[in-house]
Amino acid sequence: MKDVLDGMSDIDAANVVRCARVLLRRPLLRAEGPDGDLLPLVYRHRAALQDLFSGLLGYRLVVERRFARLYKPGPGNDPSRGESSLSPRGYAYLALTMAALTGVGRQVLLSRLVTDVRSAAVEAGVRVTDDLPDRRALTAALRHLLSLGVISETEGTVAPWGSDGPAEALITIDTDLLGQLLSGPLLEAEDPAHLVELAARPGPRGAEHSVRRKLVENPVVLRSDLPQEQSEWLLRHQRRESALLERSFGLITETRLEGVAVTDPEDYLTDVLFPGSGTVSRIALLALPELIADPDPELFAEDDLPPQPRADGRHPIRLAQLRSICARLVEDYPAAWSRQATEDPDRLTAEVLDLLARMGLATEHPEDGWLVAPTAHRWVPVPDDTPARTAPPAPPPPQEEPGWSLFDEEGQS
Repeated sequence: MKDVLDGMSDIDAANVVRCARVLLRRPLLRAEGPDGDLLPLVYRHRAALQDLFSGLLGYRLVVERRFARLYKPGPGNDPSRGESSLSPRGYAYLALTMAALTGVGRQVLLSRLVTDVRSAAVEAGVRVTDDLPDRRALTAALRHLLSLGVISETEGTVAPWGSDGPAEALITIDTDLLGQLLSGPLLEAEDPAHLVELAARPGPRGAEHSVRRKLVENPVVLRSDLPQEQSEWLLRHQRRESALLERSFGLITETRLEGVAVTDPEDYLTDVLFPGSGTVSRIALLALPELIADPDPELFAEDDLPPQPRADGRHPIRLAQLRSICARLVEDYPAAWSRQATEDPDRLTAEVLDLLARMGLATEHPEDGWLVAPTAHRWVPVPDDTPARTAPPAPPPPQEEPGWSLFDEEGQS
């Protein structure tokens, strides 16, 4: 495979890598948005970037003067991926809002847009309740489109509203960006499930593109999670892939027997920082040693046997086990945590588990409950204040025989 960076000067190659990293982080890059100052550089190197993404990952890249759009495949049925500000209901309203915006032109009143969205919901068979959670979900969808630059508030603002309906506002639509949002093949899809399946299709090079996409987009890739063809491909090419990902995207890979962990030294491509400084992140980190150790029988009832080890190296855990570990950490170090994060033990347990799942360190199994990945050993904290061994006392210096001195001679005279 031809390396796009070959033949470039060091400066141009470094700029292409920098632009590639920005596009991986922000697949819709626009001049007015975050990192928008790099858009001219992306436009300058658009041909090299298009070849880089097409060849290595099978991604399509569209670059215009005002924006750049990197079309990534969908994550498939992966509940750990997605926009954290949107609930499932919010995602439904996001799709309905984009459908409603398609035929309204360049500007629309907020009240008219809300009416069109609800009409589209009824037409699609989506139940509209018009209660407070429903309004918040619709507002979150509109706010997300605002953050993407697809709509803008020309007069008034998009905000939660009361029983009388939304406060009036004039919304301007960027129809060019709106047309670039969707990446799934809508015309080919027969139903929503089929659209999710089609959007997650592998690239033109099959196993090569599928595995490399997983390495670039996920912090942990376990061989046991890969189909046999992809697992064998990774085993044959893991050394070459390590060098390729570092040269093209600045990513560092750590290859282990059970799989590959990928990190970004600058933490720029990391949407979930782990370890982090928050209470949930630190408790999750401190809980790992017990989660991957042999389970303590005292944590289980007499009629509830501890989960048995698995052949693939994963560690089965129970929610009660994780809850007990979190509660003990909170009790042992009460001044170390945020009171708001620890006042509800069940919520804290759920948030710790959700963080581990988003990091690829925990997955839910229909029979064994939750499984902790063997790669969790990489994150097990090691104390940095271990006292050094006490050194034996140094022997006293040997005493020297007294020598001749001028005063001795004077005393003898």
